[in-house]
Amino acid sequence: MEPTATPSNKAGESRRQEKIGIVTSTKMKKSIVVTVERHVKHPLYKRVVRRSAKFMAHDEKSECRPGDTVRIEETRPLSRRKRWRVVQIVSRAAQVAPVPEGPV
Repeated sequence: MEPTATPSNKAGESRRQEKIGIVTSTKMKKSIVVTVERHVKHPLYKRVVRRSAKFMAHDEKSECRPGDTVRIEETRPLSRRKRWRVVQIVSRAAQVAPVPEGPV
């Protein structure tokens, strides 16, 4: 009997969750923190509320910068808190010129 592709999982398509968020921290080697925001309706007040969650993700080439918008994908556990990896940098953050130091 030959394996066939099911409607929910076509050939070449992964079942892993993907999320898009903003990089908030790059202070670790090959790791970043991504904040993902979602909008939910409050059960009592029926108003849309923003909820956010932080995910640690693996950045193999250390090419992400704070403020970048990235797509992360679920993966096997890489460490105690790291279960996501960077798939793509969707958009870069604006490059800010460094402030010159010295006497004012």
